[in-house]
Amino acid sequence: MTFHYYPETDSLYIELSEKPSVNSQEAAPGVVLDFDDEGHLVGIDLDHASKFVNLSRLEAISLPLRDLAVAG
Repeated sequence: MTFHYYPETDSLYIELSEKPSVNSQEAAPGVVLDFDDEGHLVGIDLDHASKFVNLSRLEAISLPLRDLAVAG
């Protein structure tokens, strides 16, 4: 999972998979879900992210980090 923040548009993209998005659907105003060709969710785009998300903090709770490669 990768987080991409774009300050020029105040948008946050949460990449859940490296598969390309072929279909997008607005789930709520300013929230767009991206799907791959099999209909699996691959990303979430949040417009005006700083109004809804504390961008100064990222916390992971109960993730199996021992089984994941953590980028440093």
